[in-house]
Amino acid sequence: MCIAVPMKLLKIDGDTGSAELGGIVKEVSLSLLDEVKVGDYVLIHAGFAIQKLDEKEALDTISLLNELGGND
Repeated sequence: MCIAVPMKLLKIDGDTGSAELGGIVKEVSLSLLDEVKVGDYVLIHAGFAIQKLDEKEALDTISLLNELGGND
């Protein structure tokens, strides 16, 4: 089973960016998306941002993932 996780973009440098979730920052590829900006939430799968999310949807998903992981 594969899972994509919502992360917040902190920095963009060309087709790559830095995204954060729960204090962990990862370098991600932005090559599959157009028109993303710092502060946007994106779904990350295998190091690639695959979809832009609105903030409420991202925060709801993060909350559900935390509940499943026992981190509520």
